[in-house]
Amino acid sequence: MAMITINDDAWLHVDDTCCVLNKPAGLPSVPGLGELAHGSLAQQVQQRYADARVVHRLDMATSGLILMARGADWQRAYSRLFAERRVQKRYLAVVHGLLAQDEGQIDLPLIADWPNRPKQKVDTVTGKSSLTLFRVLSRDPSTYRTRLELQPVTGRSHQLRVHLQAIGHPIVGDRLYAPFHLQNESHRLLLHSQALSVLHPHTTHTMLWRADPDF
Repeated sequence: MAMITINDDAWLHVDDTCCVLNKPAGLPSVPGLGELAHGSLAQQVQQRYADARVVHRLDMATSGLILMARGADWQRAYSRLFAERRVQKRYLAVVHGLLAQDEGQIDLPLIADWPNRPKQKVDTVTGKSSLTLFRVLSRDPSTYRTRLELQPVTGRSHQLRVHLQAIGHPIVGDRLYAPFHLQNESHRLLLHSQALSVLHPHTTHTMLWRADPDF
């Protein structure tokens, strides 16, 4: 697998507390196993800023906005904001099918699907509370697809992908959760972290970044 290199356009913001980047699809946020052990976004950022530390992650297949803290103190500060749900995130996705509702919420508890790792699954008995808000941006009857804005209130692993699959509208290009006959309808997962808003822990001003997807 060829390593994806972060280009200069991916760097959206740098200050003494954090870096914000627009991660390409197919690039792991952090080092993985085997051929994914090198070249992650975190490792590439640390080549430029050695004090950069992980605060949150995006799935390898997902593109879009990701924040890394500068140093241990700022990592704790930003991690606290994420844990307290004081960070606003909005995603854009293209899903199979035409959603009937213009907006709504998906409230389904999730848990790791251990026999099928790294997949997650809905589990109404032992799953952790998981909530996603959605709004339809457009519907395309010719392709039988819907374009959505998504707001994850909680931040479970694969939450958006599992929630949309669970209501019968898997994300286009999802090779983990879409039915087999739909998995190759796109060269990539059509899921993008489009907007990120966070209260700057030093100045207390709200910082907002936006990066539109290429789909």
